[in-house]
Amino acid sequence: MEKIQMVDLKGQYNDIKNVVNTSIQNVIENTAFINGPKVHEFQKNLEYYLGVKHVIPCANGTDALQIAMMGLGLKPGDEVITADFTFAATVEVIALLNLTPVLVDVNEDDFNINIEAVKKAITPKTKAIVPVHLFGQCANMEAILEIAKEHNLYVIEDNAQAIGANYTYKDGSKAKAGTIGDVGATSFFPSKNLGGYGDGGAIFTNDDDLAHTLRGIVNHGMYERYHHDVVGVNSRLDTIQAAVLDAKLPKLNSYNKARQNAAKKYNEAFANMKHVITPKVSNGCEKICDTCDCHVFHQYTLRLKGVDRDALVKHLSEKNIPCGVYYPIPLHSQKAYADERYNEADFPVTNQLVKDVISLPMHTELDDEQIEFITTTIIKFING
Repeated sequence: MEKIQMVDLKGQYNDIKNVVNTSIQNVIENTAFINGPKVHEFQKNLEYYLGVKHVIPCANGTDALQIAMMGLGLKPGDEVITADFTFAATVEVIALLNLTPVLVDVNEDDFNINIEAVKKAITPKTKAIVPVHLFGQCANMEAILEIAKEHNLYVIEDNAQAIGANYTYKDGSKAKAGTIGDVGATSFFPSKNLGGYGDGGAIFTNDDDLAHTLRGIVNHGMYERYHHDVVGVNSRLDTIQAAVLDAKLPKLNSYNKARQNAAKKYNEAFANMKHVITPKVSNGCEKICDTCDCHVFHQYTLRLKGVDRDALVKHLSEKNIPCGVYYPIPLHSQKAYADERYNEADFPVTNQLVKDVISLPMHTELDDEQIEFITTTIIKFING
């Protein structure tokens, strides 16, 4: 059996080595390392894949979120509602812009932002909602859009973990994650479903005027060289990363399908385990069906009940099985973001999830032998 990796980037590279190497070599030979033709080619190909009018590439996913907020003209003191159970980048950019982060609880079953908590958190200072499509599936976007319309709020999608996932509306129509709100942001960090070989990110929008503003912000506020029309930053996707991403983009659907298949096998193995709660698939699905397109499993995250998680983590390590705890500390409890406004009683789900969750290896190269070894090891540990 091959050594089990949390994310097997080497195995994935071996499958596309010739295409990637040729793409990188072409960039090196034409020396257009910044804003080269491949950046624009990747941009157009990603726009077509997502069905969105504008993709604005940038340097990383955190910048993508920050630039999206800058482009919308949010001002210091404006309140931005987002999920408590996620990576810090989401709240980090809110704080960096001197906006006021308002953290709310998440759902127990899909880990995404809780709609009732969002409604409760709205004040006259609220200007935006940032749903995080955590672990690979969309938040309840239809409900979020209704709230935003009622209160005249922006919706900024944090799509760092769900690129390629579809959101299905009540009428059966579909849209790609990240293209539903006013603006979406994603990351191309190497471990993402569509990952580069370094940092990278992008912003998505169907708003022509906003897209124009964003394109200036990512490049020092310039539309014409040395003419700075807006306050900007230096956040460009370099051409080598664009070449890698453009080589991988045609494989994204198959990558996501491989993740879904691995998740399905995990679910089947744990089906009769009362101490293990497997991930729920949204859009009303009771299980991961063969046509599943709503969850792309950036992470495969279990909830444990009545199991010593830390002991299990230690046991898996001893068996050379990697795992992760995403996330061990709620954002509202982090030193950087602690605030007297927060009441522990408002975060019952998040406070429990940080004690219960464990993420198993999830990537495109997982094989049946590895999944069987992982699941058997966990089941034996739990059953004693």
